[in-house]
This record gives sequence, structure tokens and C-alpha cells, in this order.
Amino acid sequence: MNLGQLHHLLALAETGSFSRAAERLHLTQPALSRSILALEEELGLKLVDRVGKRNELTPFGRGVVERARRIVLETSELSRSAKLHQDGSSGPVHLGLGATPGAVLTVPLLTHLVRHHPRLKVVVSSGSVEMQLQALRARTLDALIVDARAVPPADDLRIEGLPPMRAGLCCRRGHPLLAERSLGFAALSRYPIAATPLNDESARQLIQSFGAGAHPDRFVTVQCENIGNLLETVRQTDAIFLGVLAAARALLDQGQLVELQPHPPLRADGSYALVTLAGRTEAPVLQAVRATIDQWMRD
Repeated sequence: MNLGQLHHLLALAETGSFSRAAERLHLTQPALSRSILALEEELGLKLVDRVGKRNELTPFGRGVVERARRIVLETSELSRSAKLHQDGSSGPVHLGLGATPGAVLTVPLLTHLVRHHPRLKVVVSSGSVEMQLQALRARTLDALIVDARAVPPADDLRIEGLPPMRAGLCCRRGHPLLAERSLGFAALSRYPIAATPLNDESARQLIQSFGAGAHPDRFVTVQCENIGNLLETVRQTDAIFLGVLAAARALLDQGQLVELQPHPPLRADGSYALVTLAGRTEAPVLQAVRATIDQWMRD
């Protein structure tokens, strides 16, 4: 048997049709049929039951398909490993960033890579954690930097925790709340609260700090994945930003936004992770990406 035959079997298993598999593989249907038949003859058992227009894997065929997937994956990883070592730091590397990591890390990360790896082709994309995990598993992304609490544990994922970042509240300069002597939850609740979608752990931290009324379903009134848009809205209105303060660092340093100090204080942080596929050959430049992110977040 050869890898070509295994690719043919996998295409047939995934499409359930000789005609669709042949079209995907750019083969004639008779050529595909001969390939599958030759594989069956070599193994001495049927792999596919041909029932009218339906093609179903036999129990033995299902076992062969599972092994074939592993063999094809390992072969692909051998080729990928060789290419990565040939390319060195020239890439490409495809990174997926969640909402907060995207707002906080994109500029420092790209600045570092452009300065120290000028030949590297880097592609940064955004989207929901679910969509980016699908892309990671489809191998169109090399790594994700996302909210660690939003990633369900799985055997095929390597999840590396990154330093936490402090969360808080901030408003525009001149906001009426800045004149309050004691800033409690009731005062905060008089104004729109703007945040990215919050997970269960963030909700727990809010409730622990301010009470049951701070559940995001009731407390948060403006929600958006794009933190830059949220911060600009807060800068121009009386809305209050709730989230990782590092995302607002530039506006805070310029004095356009001011951190609020509620009583009792908000005790919350953002927890993020670098997520890669377990067993997948890692691009050498990911070591530089990992070190840059870790150092920046600690600073």
C-alpha cells in the first residue's frame, strides 16, 4: 500500500461517495475504484460495502480509516517539520487573537516581530474562541492567544497559561462619577457599562465584588467584541468601560480616560493562554512569540 491509497480511502470515507471523492482528488471514478480495490486485495478484507448508490465502511474499514488518518497526519508533520527548519524565522506563522489579547498585544507583538524577524510572514486574525479553535484544528492557524477560561480542556490541545492582567473600571475625563466621594455599586449602575462578552468566571468575580446585582446579564448594557470601539464610545460618552485595564493603557496615560476606584474594590483579572495543537510541529518563531507575550504581560 502507499500514501496515495490512504488519501483515496480517507476522501471516500469523508464524502461517502466515489464520485464526490474522485472529484475532490481530481481522479476519474474508475481510477479511484481501482485504487480502493487494490488496497482491499492487499489487506485481504473488504473496506467498503457498496450498497446501490450508498458506500459504507465495513467495521474493518472504519479501523483502517482511523489508522490512515494518523499515518497521513504524521507524514504531513514530517514534511512540515522539515520545511519549518529550512525556513527558519521566515515563517509564515498564523496567529488567532481573542478580543482582549488582540487589543492589548497586537501592536507590541507585531512591532517585536518586524524588528527582530523582518523576513517573517505573520498573519493575525480575530474571531470567537469557537471559530478560532476550529481553525486551529483545521491547521489554518498555528496558535491562539485567547481567554483561558473559554477553552474547554481537550486531549488534542496544549494550553499554556500566560500572566494574568488586572481588570477594572474607567470613564472619560470629566465624568460625573469622578465627583462622587464614595463610589458604590448603586452609583456605577446609573450609567451604561461597556464590556466584551464575559465568561462565567468573570461573572463570579463581579458578583463577589459587588453582589448579585452585578451579574453581567443585568449590569453590562453595552457589549462588543471590539475593545477599540468600546473605548472610543467610553471616551465620547458617559459609559463606563469594564475590562482589562491594559487595553486602555494609552488613553489612561494620555489622561483621556480615568480609572475609577469603587468601594468595595473590584477584584478581578483577565486570564489568558497560548493554545496550540498537541503533537503538532511548532514553528520555531513561536518561541519568540511566546517570550515576547510573556514579558509584555508581566511588564
